[in-house]
Amino acid sequence: MPRDRLGGRTRTIAVAVAALCLLPSILSSQEQAPAVPIYTSDGGLKSPEHYREWVYLSTGFDMSYRPAKRMGHHMFDNVFVDPESYRLFLKTGTWPDKTMLVLEVRAARDRGSINRTGNYQDVELIGLEVHLKDEKRFPDKWAFFEFDGEPVGKLVPRTADCYSCHAAHGAVDTTFVQFYPTLLPLATSKGTLARSYLAGEAVANPGTPRPEGQH
Repeated sequence: MPRDRLGGRTRTIAVAVAALCLLPSILSSQEQAPAVPIYTSDGGLKSPEHYREWVYLSTGFDMSYRPAKRMGHHMFDNVFVDPESYRLFLKTGTWPDKTMLVLEVRAARDRGSINRTGNYQDVELIGLEVHLKDEKRFPDKWAFFEFDGEPVGKLVPRTADCYSCHAAHGAVDTTFVQFYPTLLPLATSKGTLARSYLAGEAVANPGTPRPEGQH
């Protein structure tokens, strides 16, 4: 084989080897960085980017925790959690520090295109809320932020009903895991359901066996 052809092939192989060596770092840089809360100087929370690419947990339809409340319209609420916190929940049955749960509320429609019965989600976003765990920042570890269509969410005052409601009824670490069908069985198996939740379930469903090891 001529010398110049051999030299060209050698250079080609060297370039290919170098590219393969760089591939892991290229792939790593393309991976989405773990989601972390970003606060503003005045205590607000920046809206999590690309939260709809996070792990989807559940959707509620016209849910209300107050029997007498009538909204006058239909709505869906979708819940997403950052992927890293979800992976750790699968291992431990509880939420790690810096967990972010996003509640997205959308209007419901019953007429459109070929739909004639039932409801589907509209493009209109009528509410966005983040339930955030930051053990060093908040006295009770968790806080709520409301966005009201703005890119920065405002901290919900601790006197709001949402705090006491979640503390009293949250199935796991003051969060409503009881409404997340893929996570409730996991938390049950790992024994991480809250005592207050189990007590409430015992009253609401008397005679239901209590899983062993729950606390």
